[in-house]
Amino acid sequence: MTVLAIDQGTSSTKGVLVADDGSVLGRASVPIACSYPHPGWVEQDAEEIWQSVLTVIDFLGTADAIALANQRESAVVWSDAYVSPVIGWQDARTAPDCDRLREHEPFVRARTGLALDPMFSATKLHRLLDGRDDLCAGTIDAFLVHRLTGEFAIEAGNASRTLLMNLETLAWDPELCELFGVPLHTLPEIRHSNAGFGDHHGVPVMAVLADSHAALYAHGAAKATYGTGSSVMVPSAVAVDGLAHTLAWVTDAPTYAVEGNILASAAALDWMARTLHVDRLEPLAREAATADGVHLVPAFSGLGAPHWDRAASGVITGLTLGATPAHLARAAFESVAHQICDILDLVALDALHADGGATASELLMQIQADLAGCPVHVSTSPEMSALGAADLAAGGRRERPTRTFEPAISDDERHTRREAWHAAVRRSRMATPELEGSLR
Repeated sequence: MTVLAIDQGTSSTKGVLVADDGSVLGRASVPIACSYPHPGWVEQDAEEIWQSVLTVIDFLGTADAIALANQRESAVVWSDAYVSPVIGWQDARTAPDCDRLREHEPFVRARTGLALDPMFSATKLHRLLDGRDDLCAGTIDAFLVHRLTGEFAIEAGNASRTLLMNLETLAWDPELCELFGVPLHTLPEIRHSNAGFGDHHGVPVMAVLADSHAALYAHGAAKATYGTGSSVMVPSAVAVDGLAHTLAWVTDAPTYAVEGNILASAAALDWMARTLHVDRLEPLAREAATADGVHLVPAFSGLGAPHWDRAASGVITGLTLGATPAHLARAAFESVAHQICDILDLVALDALHADGGATASELLMQIQADLAGCPVHVSTSPEMSALGAADLAAGGRRERPTRTFEPAISDDERHTRREAWHAAVRRSRMATPELEGSLR
């Protein structure tokens, strides 16, 4: 069975045509624009996303089945005559809405496994609905499934990222819907990840997974996905303080995971490249053996896990008269790895699996192994999210080759560099001395 797997991400829509044996027969990619109409706002055009999916399908041609992986938490509302802007997962405009509900955070976390944070979809959907109850409301997968097949359905793992699904019952929670002001009838039917989502011109949409969940399915072990932001996800039925407890997927039974979400990974590299006016950041970063004490904390819209601090500000620390553009470039790469390590500090791992566009940087992957103190197994397949969705549609996970990066610094050096990063994060969060211990 050939599967046309679509990975609708933040910066592009990618597709792969996967053969019976799991090999890739064809690839396609269409860039997607983001707009930033106000500080902390991130929007996309839902119609542009839809057209990019059609372009990928048309380019790759016919298949026996379609599988979909999608960016999570981004929210959109629509009807036959209207489509709202997409409020992106990075968007922080609803932080005041979350703050007004802060007294309910223990209740929200108990029901959903998630922090009360504007990254998740509920407060976005409330803003987009703006008091209307005659629209469809959902995440990107629900919007695309509706456009592809006419069915109004959302995959369970995606639903678990909205703050509206009960993690135990795997159903929309009426009390949560009332709390967030999202009418229950505006939400799509929750379906198992491989339950089937209708047909597109006679081709069944057999599986849907959120992109990070699809990558986890493809790896079969703890992984970090390096995209615009990053997701560190570890299969676990037990919650971990500071991390989201989420539904990874549902087939015959639910599979749960803990996850840390980072808001700016490749986004931090792109920002630094633009700031330094270079097309490629890595050659410049390689001119410096270390960042020489310079740190970038890319809290452009606050910090995600494990801090969950939307008030944090992006900062560059450690600047001296001797700091060079190469040190700044190196600091950007280190910022990505340090943020991953902040999450890894909360879970015990013997090794980390990695995927996503930024894993093409051997410099970043070596820095990651050095700072994490464990091997990093990097997928040689650049489309692990799409391949994970294809595997689920085809009936099971396939093994794929990796390349491994081993730590090359001492434990003492690792400890020193991590402590310096913690100090930079405290500056980003404007922490007081008495809070120092709790912010590490």
